[in-house]
Amino acid sequence: MFCRRRLFLDAFRSGSRANRRLLSSASTDAKPYYITTPIFYPNATPHIGHLYTLVTADIFARYNRLANANRPVQFVTGTDEHGLKIQRAAHAASREPQIFCDGLSAEFRRLAKEANISATRFIRTTEQVHHRAAQHIWNLLKEKGLIYKGKHSGWYSVTDECFYTDSQVVEITPASNDLGSRYVSAETGSPVEWTQEENYMFSLTSFHDQLFSHIKSNQDFIYPPVRYQEVMDGFDSYMQGDLSISRPKNRLSWGIPVPDDPDHTMYVWFEALINYLSAIGYPSPSTTNGATAVWPPDLQVMGKDIVRFHALYFPAMLMALGLPLPRRLLVHSHWTVGRKKMSKSVGNVVNPFETMKTYGTDAARYFLARVGGRFKYNVDWTRTQFVKHSTELMSLVGNFYSRITAKKIEKLLLSSPIPTIVELQEAAKDGKQVQGSEILLQLGGLRQRVQGHMQNLVVADALQEIVDVLALANKIYSETQPWLASTDASHRAQLHAISVETLRICGILLQPFIPTKSVELLEALGTKSEERTWDHAEPGKGLTGDLKQGIRLFVDPALLKE
Repeated sequence: MFCRRRLFLDAFRSGSRANRRLLSSASTDAKPYYITTPIFYPNATPHIGHLYTLVTADIFARYNRLANANRPVQFVTGTDEHGLKIQRAAHAASREPQIFCDGLSAEFRRLAKEANISATRFIRTTEQVHHRAAQHIWNLLKEKGLIYKGKHSGWYSVTDECFYTDSQVVEITPASNDLGSRYVSAETGSPVEWTQEENYMFSLTSFHDQLFSHIKSNQDFIYPPVRYQEVMDGFDSYMQGDLSISRPKNRLSWGIPVPDDPDHTMYVWFEALINYLSAIGYPSPSTTNGATAVWPPDLQVMGKDIVRFHALYFPAMLMALGLPLPRRLLVHSHWTVGRKKMSKSVGNVVNPFETMKTYGTDAARYFLARVGGRFKYNVDWTRTQFVKHSTELMSLVGNFYSRITAKKIEKLLLSSPIPTIVELQEAAKDGKQVQGSEILLQLGGLRQRVQGHMQNLVVADALQEIVDVLALANKIYSETQPWLASTDASHRAQLHAISVETLRICGILLQPFIPTKSVELLEALGTKSEERTWDHAEPGKGLTGDLKQGIRLFVDPALLKE
């Protein structure tokens, strides 16, 4: 009940009509919270960017399970397995496309498993359930007169699997040893080739005004604001013509056949976007418009290079189908190495499996969220930064826990009874001196501050709130020096109680970010599983038991040495 009241008040204080609509509907929905990642293109093995997307979505999935315990979460990820790029990659590997996809899709599934991703559905576009949904939607749109056959020409990028207009392509001046000029996408830098063919077209322009009005009046539809502005600035350019949604089969055979026309294959992006529906059982005959009770997505997480497909093309398709649009898009930037885009040819690709194996899954998750959790700009991957933040986590949580459970401290605590948090709160209210009362004050509003940042989709700021409280607790503990026999016994006891409470509350709030280590911490504190809920992340709202000693909570320090 508290969460719903907080959502309501925050929404109306914001002054944004769109925000009020989104937040109030989120607080009253009976439907599950539905979150998606893009389905990944398995033409090569996963890299750190794929892990970043998965972890970001998983943090929000776990947060919503924690903060809204009575609302189930549906979390979809998977692989997009059709298209010319896959067809060519399979041919180069001398393998059948299906076998080629089976192997690489398994790698993405393994990545999700090793990263402790709590997805409820892993969809593959080679599944029959997806084929049926794609062909069903094709037939619906054709019946509505929104699909027609026509001549199409444009610059096609096999790398991006999409067409570009003249204004979206730039000519690259050749080097002296090159033969002639070449053209690339101005947006991605991927090579393009001029293509002219007979395709099926979707009447995208029919939804120009309706879609523009929707996005303009819902400014928090796309986050962060810089990505929203980019979509608005490029709106007319991307919506100036209808969308090619098929390729001749003699050029593209690896894909879903167009119904009633064996000479054409569905354009990979058109059918891939349908996965968000097919993954939850579309078309279900028992619900309105064939959409299940899970629809629409509450949050869709993706990289900035594919925002137009999700912000423009997919919403237009949904409008054509009469289905609600996704509520929010979280569009993150990219990870670079040495400020350069990761590339196999350059040899600067960060391997997510090796990173997690060497340093631990939660250390990798923490770093990605801590450094990359504001989403506005590209972030550079450096081992120095990784070590810095892994050491921070180890120090503020792992070492702090070791300090308060040291045998010397345990013996000294026998000289004075340890007060309860409620007793300390009452004493502070009465104006009595409480050692560590500043920590207690910060803990009092921590849950609400974390919740506010998560609702605003700023993962890094939510983590910062937790880190700040932990840093304060560590600082006061060091200044008080409870390990000295000369320290006031009552001060030692008070600070011990508050330190344990700090770890308990922060352990609960860290569950979406570092799910394994936070549980280890709560187990070490003796916090019962039923008291690890969002409601218990308040001072005095939960209990701890006998503290365990000798617990290794984080990465081996030797691994972090330069």
